[in-house]
Amino acid sequence: MPRHPLPPEKRHRARRAGRRYLVSSALGALNTANARQPLTRTGRFAVLTFFPGWLTSELPLHSVGVQALATLNEARKGALRTPSGLIGMGLSIGSWATLARIWSQSGGAAAVLDHALRDGLGGELDAGRDPLPVSEPAVVRRRLISGPFTAHHRSWRRHRDIAYGEFGRRNTLDIWSRADLRRDANAPVLVQVHGGAWIMGNKEQQAMPLMAHMAERGWVCVAINYRLSPRSTWPDHIVDVKRALAWVKDNIAEHGGDPDFVAITGGSAGGHLCSLAALSANDPAFQPGFEQADTSVVAAVPFYGVYDWTNRDGTGFAGLEDFLGRRVVKSPLADSRDVYEQASPMSWVGPDAPPMMVIHGTNDSLVPVEQARSFVAMLRAESKHPVVYAELPGAQHAFEIFDSNRTLASVGAVHRFLAAIRAREDHDAETGAEVDADTQDDVRA
Repeated sequence: MPRHPLPPEKRHRARRAGRRYLVSSALGALNTANARQPLTRTGRFAVLTFFPGWLTSELPLHSVGVQALATLNEARKGALRTPSGLIGMGLSIGSWATLARIWSQSGGAAAVLDHALRDGLGGELDAGRDPLPVSEPAVVRRRLISGPFTAHHRSWRRHRDIAYGEFGRRNTLDIWSRADLRRDANAPVLVQVHGGAWIMGNKEQQAMPLMAHMAERGWVCVAINYRLSPRSTWPDHIVDVKRALAWVKDNIAEHGGDPDFVAITGGSAGGHLCSLAALSANDPAFQPGFEQADTSVVAAVPFYGVYDWTNRDGTGFAGLEDFLGRRVVKSPLADSRDVYEQASPMSWVGPDAPPMMVIHGTNDSLVPVEQARSFVAMLRAESKHPVVYAELPGAQHAFEIFDSNRTLASVGAVHRFLAAIRAREDHDAETGAEVDADTQDDVRA
């Protein structure tokens, strides 16, 4: 019997607090377990596991803080004086230990990405060495703590809502660059295509850490909107991406960009669109009314993209076909197989595929990592250009939306990849110029 037993009223209050704490700690532990390894990555339930797993796996220390505050709050009410509360405390300690492991795993993303770059680029990687460090350690710590609340756009977004087509706000783009970038800088350009399952999203929601990182290093970044379903029907989405690329080629020089070095990136549906745009360069099927425009890109960096609408090898998400049939294509696969085939990046893989860096997480609940592996295997078998594949252990879908360990590592790796491709292009141009000069000398002789 306790030496100082609680009065009946306080005992009742403590028992209620203990039960409450047990429930909350059990839910917290379940969420932590889902972040460590999704409860499922197949079927419709996978969508429900995504959101909590995404936030927790990228913000594990924030999750520790939330759970610790809940523990302190219930402990003040006597929860830890009850059996239920003590069980809850045990669950919380286990949850915190697992969250610490998640944090440690995310810290290994830089090494994974470095290995992927070296594997895909070999000796060319050194040309992509970042001359400007990510940030001082104190700044990095602040960014990791602020996480989703970092306002990158305030520093780098120079022009908003520029029209590139006729469909109102869905045909607008933003330009990100340094304030001191000269108009004649001839800076490399990166086009960003947002995700959102082809039915939602906009240019102001995604890839802000990446665009801020690239703009700081002298690049011009272009974030685009495009028409969305169900109001619009495929292939409106890719037509708009192509039209935006054509606008960039025609106009980016006025904003300090190099129209001859335009790369493209995007995540999820944006990963699908950016890889499809890269692989189907200048194909008139996706350029109605502007068939002669140049829409080619020098490289593509799809994040957790969808690479096949036909699920030809069984690696796709189980509910995708039904969703596309109802909302995007508005016709089932059985009736419109040619449309689904044409919309699949896998169908366009060939020897002339531009250099690509494919990034995916092993814990992705929305787009199975197995499809990324299959896509990369096809690229490596067919393409004559570099293919980099980075598979990040423990990463969920949309992992680089806000600042986290994986985000900071990924944006640096993307810059190294694209800088290496830039150096490769410059070297090829110089070599070509030397060859032309030698040829002219031979002709004169």
